[in-house]
Amino acid sequence: MPVLLRGLLILSGLLALHTPAAAAEPVRHIGIYVQPFYAAAETPTGKPHVAVGDPFDALLASNSPEDVLRARDLIVQDPKMITPMTMMVLAIRLYDVGLRDDAVFWFYVAKDRFAVMSEVLEMEPLAGAADAVGSFATLAGPIINGYAFCDLANQAGLHTKAVDWVEKNPYQVMFMERFAALPGDRNESVKRAVANARERATKERAYLADTKNAAALNAVRKADDADARFCWK
Repeated sequence: MPVLLRGLLILSGLLALHTPAAAAEPVRHIGIYVQPFYAAAETPTGKPHVAVGDPFDALLASNSPEDVLRARDLIVQDPKMITPMTMMVLAIRLYDVGLRDDAVFWFYVAKDRFAVMSEVLEMEPLAGAADAVGSFATLAGPIINGYAFCDLANQAGLHTKAVDWVEKNPYQVMFMERFAALPGDRNESVKRAVANARERATKERAYLADTKNAAALNAVRKADDADARFCWK
């Protein structure tokens, strides 16, 4: 299996040990736990525990789409110090309230904001954040990407927009002197890291633009009942 295809399948959770049921059920809720930041409610109608900081905790714990969108709007208004963990929780809650394109966008923003930071700063002091982002990506990624890859053109567009957003809204933690930087000028490191993120998105888009590669991905999705689980309207 080609390396990039395998990576895409892992990214979308389609190489997980999953045996489709006779009739696959739509996945409408992301029931994961990443302590101390997030614990899903036991039922889709319950309220999750959110601990990413004020003023987001109450808004993101709400089951009202309007409240979740209010949290998103606050992030957009002043994104400079918003952690990738907060953005991951936003992505999960957007999915839970049915705003799945928004969920995909913010999931990719969170991942790329963290990836760029990891190419600028010494990450040992930030090991807790790295563990949390990795857990969010591993646990929520199969569901969010399960939906994202329902429509390859839409997925590619959202990924490109996410990289654009990360470039236009640099995470200011990267420029704080109390966090040690990797060798080199920080601004140049940021530019290089964003270029790397853009290159990854471009390679992914180009790979799936090949009809043979897209067919291979879709074949695995079909075997996993991904359309029934994630592509519901």
